Amino acid sequence: MTSSAPWWKQLTRYHWWVLGISSLAWMFDCMGQQFFALGRQPAITELLGARSGDPASSRLVAEYAGYATSALMLGWAAGGVIFGILGDRLGRVKTMTLTVLFYSLFTGMSAFSVGVVDFLIYRVVTGLGVGGMFAVGVALVAETVPAKARPSALGFLQACSSVGNIVAAIIGIALGSLQQAGIIAGAWRWMFIIGGLPALLCLFIMKRLKEPDQWKNAAQSPSKLGSIGELFTNPRWRRNAIVGFLLAFSGVVGLWGIGYFSYDLLRTVFDKTTLTAGEKTRWIGIASLLQNVGGVFGVYAFTVVTQRIGRRPAFAWSFLAALFVTAFTFAYLRHFSEIFWMIPLMGFTHMTLFGGYSIYLPELFPTRLRSTGASFCYNVGRGVAALGPLALGLLTSRVFANEAEPMRWAGVTMSLVFLVGLATLPFAPETMGQPLPE
Repeated sequence: MTSSAPWWKQLTRYHWWVLGISSLAWMFDCMGQQFFALGRQPAITELLGARSGDPASSRLVAEYAGYATSALMLGWAAGGVIFGILGDRLGRVKTMTLTVLFYSLFTGMSAFSVGVVDFLIYRVVTGLGVGGMFAVGVALVAETVPAKARPSALGFLQACSSVGNIVAAIIGIALGSLQQAGIIAGAWRWMFIIGGLPALLCLFIMKRLKEPDQWKNAAQSPSKLGSIGELFTNPRWRRNAIVGFLLAFSGVVGLWGIGYFSYDLLRTVFDKTTLTAGEKTRWIGIASLLQNVGGVFGVYAFTVVTQRIGRRPAFAWSFLAALFVTAFTFAYLRHFSEIFWMIPLMGFTHMTLFGGYSIYLPELFPTRLRSTGASFCYNVGRGVAALGPLALGLLTSRVFANEAEPMRWAGVTMSLVFLVGLATLPFAPETMGQPLPE
């Protein structure tokens, strides 16, 4: 098959199998993350015994929701480092299997929380598996598919993250309807139970996938695999690691420290209506569905644009769009009808950045450090980004507490984080059209 053919025609049956399994593993990972975003507030409310409609209780729930999200993101950072190194040393396939088992098992256990403390512990341990999945998945796909098809294949994998979020939203809508009908008492526990099911995927991963030839060749070389020391002592890899870290930090804070808190913002809009608890849960699910449909198109847009104008210009436009759209949404979304265009537009701008991470981060490092380097950028970025939800919670409960709707102004303020990514781009290498480094 010639390299001028469409990217999907350049893939063999085995290439599609690798891409399909990796994409499913990442999709289920993101589905579990989205269940947390959807179920975080009702879970914290129930576990704290907070009173609905009470301002003091609402501020306490907002603060603990920030703690829970930060706990998950700290687990991401630790798991990203641990499994990133294992991905280079043990291999992509074995490590992917471990990460899926971790995030599935402890997502399911979250459903049985009896208090905030054990809920936070489950969030940290779940984060270990979540953190490791991205790097080994993109490394496996990047090293398996043909070079010309690589950006589009990695974009496809990242688009599946939004598909996972969409599946979670549909399930959330269904569970909200069941809660409204009185069939189930609380939708959030069922969300986490369903999130534990992807562990079955591990059986297929171990049976069908094999390690890429690139990794096998690197494993035979005298250079040490997964060396954190080399990552930071070699000037080229150190610079790439810092650049990738700052780019990922900016986007992760934007999504997890602001974007996914839009659901909590929407609850302040819904509280002004006559919606029941079950109806609110269902409409939060619909909002999530809209946000992630926008995200699918955002990933696709970055994939197309970056192959025409390059990685750095595509990132620049994405950071600017995310800054202005996010600030606008938090400042001006006040009416029910505005959900249908503001929320998907914000999802579009946020996920353009994540489409960029899946394509760009594997291009920054050699095979022996690819999983370690990409995981450091994406997941240590997540760990530091854990300050984002914490900051949003404190801005909401402390700094803007005297405002009528404090989360609005907290979100607008937090949107400035996208400037960090924009300021990093002059130091980022352009990798469009270049082979993976060795």
